[in-house]
Amino acid sequence: MSDDNTWLPELITLEDFDGDWALYLAAIYDAFKNSMIDSQPQFEGKWIRCRRDPMYDGKFAGFWHCMSEGPNEEERTPEMRRCERILWPRAIIDNAGVAGEINVWKNQRGRNTHVLFWFAERYLVVLAERTRQRDGFQYLQFITAYCTPEESRKRKLRKERDEYTP
Repeated sequence: MSDDNTWLPELITLEDFDGDWALYLAAIYDAFKNSMIDSQPQFEGKWIRCRRDPMYDGKFAGFWHCMSEGPNEEERTPEMRRCERILWPRAIIDNAGVAGEINVWKNQRGRNTHVLFWFAERYLVVLAERTRQRDGFQYLQFITAYCTPEESRKRKLRKERDEYTP
């Protein structure tokens, strides 16, 4: 296993775009779209799909959830650490099982089974197991990704990870 993190993409910062939010937003959406939608990622043989609806400003709901924070979906605000790491979810998924600092486990939230990828106890990617009604096609839906700096959240995730048995 490799722990050198050379596989981890560089941050994309607002400063890279001279502080121009509109250019930055377009750039991080294009990066997200290329890495999580157009390239058709997979994990353990299952396709990963990004939540499309509700679309806002022509951008997938999964993108907005990945780059912003807040309890109310309609009022979420951009969070720069999330924006800067827009390419990390794909890299973390692709390197699970290869990079030693990525823990993967499943949890239940109501009727939903989630697959969690926790990189170095500092960044979490969440996918949900889904089955398409019309034909039984099984896939994973990208839910969100975010930094985990809070010690209380880390304790909760450690407990859940450590208690998980496949």
